[in-house]
Parts: sequence; structure tokens; C-alpha cells
Amino acid sequence: MISGLDGVTGTDAKRLVTPGIAAANGVDPSFEAVFARIAATARDTMKAGEAAAISGVKGDASVQEVVRAMMTAEQQLRAAIAVRDRVVAAYQEVSRMQI
Repeated sequence: MISGLDGVTGTDAKRLVTPGIAAANGVDPSFEAVFARIAATARDTMKAGEAAAISGVKGDASVQEVVRAMMTAEQQLRAAIAVRDRVVAAYQEVSRMQI
């Protein structure tokens, strides 16, 4: 499910979060930049799914293309929601810590 997050898995994730490697590649390794990239990828995938659905209604795209695009968009949305939920849970856990 998470593999749909292009550029934020496997070796790419290490490239994003390792400061020396990220700086050499011209990538901002900040927490904000990683999540902005995840959100942008999710948004683009959702737009592609929507465009495929519209093309399918018009008859310009096959049913298989529409289903593939919609399933990819759904997978991306579920992954983004899972990441968001984990971030919120982590924030709540930190906020419950005693100082």
C-alpha cells in the first residue's frame, strides 16, 4: 500500500531524510518537505484518477484504464491517510508526555 508513495520509499526515502545525501542531491531533507512531497503526489494521483474517470464517461478511455487509475488513486489516498493518522498519533503521544 505504501509503495504508491513514489519517491518516498526504499532508497529514495534514505535520500530524502539523510542530510548529507539530500544536500548533495539538492533535496530539502526537512520533515515538512517530505510530507509536502507526499501530499503533492497524492494530489496528482487523485487528479489523474478523476481525469481518467471523466475520459471514461466521455468514452475516450477504456474501462480497464479507468479502473486502474481509480485503484491507484484509492491506494494513494489510503496511504496518505495512514501516514496522516500515524503523524497525529505521534503528536498526541508527545503532547501527553510530562515535562
